Amino acid sequence: MSKAVPTSNVLLRTLRYLKPYWGLLVISALCSMVVGAMDGAFAYLVQPVLQKIFDGKDTSIFLLVPVGIIALFVLRGICRFTYDTTIKLAGQKAIQDLRNDLYSSTIRKDMTFFNKQATGELMSRMTNDIGMMQEGMANVVCGLFRDLISFTSLLVVIFYRNWQLAILCFVVLPVTIYPAQLIGKKIKNAARRSLDVMGGIGSILQETFSGIKVIKAFGLEDTVIARFRAENLAFLGQYKKFIKYESLAMPVSEMIISLGIAAVVWLGGSQVMSGRMSASELFSFIAAMIMLFNPVKKLQGSYNTLQRSAGAAERVFQQMDAPLAVIEREQAVEIKRVSGRVAVCDVSFGYGDELILEGIDLAVEPGKMVALVGPSGGGKSTLAALLMRLYDAEQGQILLDGHNIRDFSLESLNRQFALVDQETTLFNDSIAGNIRYGKPDASDEEVEAAAKAAYAHDFILELPQGYVTNIGDRGVRLSGGQRQRICIARALLKNAPILILDEATSALDTESEKMVQQALDNLMLNRTTFVIAHRLSTVMHADTIVVLEKGRIVEIGTHADLIEGSGLYRRLHNLQINSQIDVTSTVPVF
Repeated sequence: MSKAVPTSNVLLRTLRYLKPYWGLLVISALCSMVVGAMDGAFAYLVQPVLQKIFDGKDTSIFLLVPVGIIALFVLRGICRFTYDTTIKLAGQKAIQDLRNDLYSSTIRKDMTFFNKQATGELMSRMTNDIGMMQEGMANVVCGLFRDLISFTSLLVVIFYRNWQLAILCFVVLPVTIYPAQLIGKKIKNAARRSLDVMGGIGSILQETFSGIKVIKAFGLEDTVIARFRAENLAFLGQYKKFIKYESLAMPVSEMIISLGIAAVVWLGGSQVMSGRMSASELFSFIAAMIMLFNPVKKLQGSYNTLQRSAGAAERVFQQMDAPLAVIEREQAVEIKRVSGRVAVCDVSFGYGDELILEGIDLAVEPGKMVALVGPSGGGKSTLAALLMRLYDAEQGQILLDGHNIRDFSLESLNRQFALVDQETTLFNDSIAGNIRYGKPDASDEEVEAAAKAAYAHDFILELPQGYVTNIGDRGVRLSGGQRQRICIARALLKNAPILILDEATSALDTESEKMVQQALDNLMLNRTTFVIAHRLSTVMHADTIVVLEKGRIVEIGTHADLIEGSGLYRRLHNLQINSQIDVTSTVPVF
């Protein structure tokens, strides 16, 4: 578990997001001062009004009081409406900025960060945690000025009426501070732990909904339901603690405050009976005292809300401040389009203590096709990720046109690569929108040209709305081959000099693969291409085949060279050929 951050630091950082909206805050503060001051005015006027009624027998006061009450409450209502709307608007704008910053900082994290974080947990912090911070900002800041001004004005009234009773009353208030702090800390910890568990629930939801086909196919409904119920029960256990501490705060304070009220009533009543204080003054004092405890309770409630919000803010800022593993150098160079010459020089890399690549040396000339093959876990995809600088090599360097890729700005380096992988990552957007991810400012003509080159134009026109057809979440409305051709069109539109194909045809049927392969041929034209493949038949025509096993290059050469040898490549090739023959010979003929 991460170390807790002081609430004051978290609060100050949160409040900085309100700084751009100080104009709204000023308006809200002025209106809340009026509302708060009226509490003191009401308490103060009790004494002279009662004095006139009971001692002076002034009947005209009965006409003025109702009119005055209506006028004051109209003014109070206008001010209350104004400060409520302005402070909540400022709070909402601040939360919007905070949510934007959290999303931006998270998206810009490197792959090392995402490898350590569950998607559901990240989603929970964007929704649940931000929502709890929003509640804290709206409730705490909204009532802060009002309740403080109300407390101050009523405090002045009770000291003015009777300083001795006021001191007796005031002595009780500090006694409530310690239990409030103690309970507030418990609330903060309980809120943070409940949000941690809620992140686990989010992860389960994300995994099960995205993998619903597998769940249905294997009949895992009961299993995932049991897992969800267990996590939900854990959340209830944490939330019960939060409910207990929050519900305990107010009764404890009220019990302590009741001691002060009882003492004031007893001593004040004694002074009235002895003639040292009039009944109207005592009524005025008691009215102010009772009204005084109302903002005190509200301030304590705000404090508890603040603690709950601080627990959420800690998690948000921890995610925002998570360190980067891939850092752009201060003097990073903006590069234009490179020729595509790549050199991997003595590169080693691992995830934690697990070494994935060791001592990799590889040189690739512009426009050549390099195939990365070998058993699963050999480091093929990791090497491709290092080329794009999704990770940084722990040892050695990768050169692009003779320059270390760490010397380039990340944005300009990104422009040099296009990726097509087996996952066919598409977004809940239109066909054109998904293709345009390769070049956001592309014209409709450019999008259509890329689709034609990817052999996708014809099936796109057959869709209900053509290029503006929404393809659904992850492109579920398209076949595997169609999704892959959209990804190829996206890569074509990017027009990067270096292309990485990671198992781009592994999940396709024979007919779809043939169509996709034609699109890939167009995509690879005049580009340096790295192809990751398990099916060796798809890379036989590569200029260079690199065989990786357990993170090392064990063979390198052309298909003809390697097939004549007696190494791993030939063994893998023979296994695949024999497997195809066995499968073909056992297929029944109908």
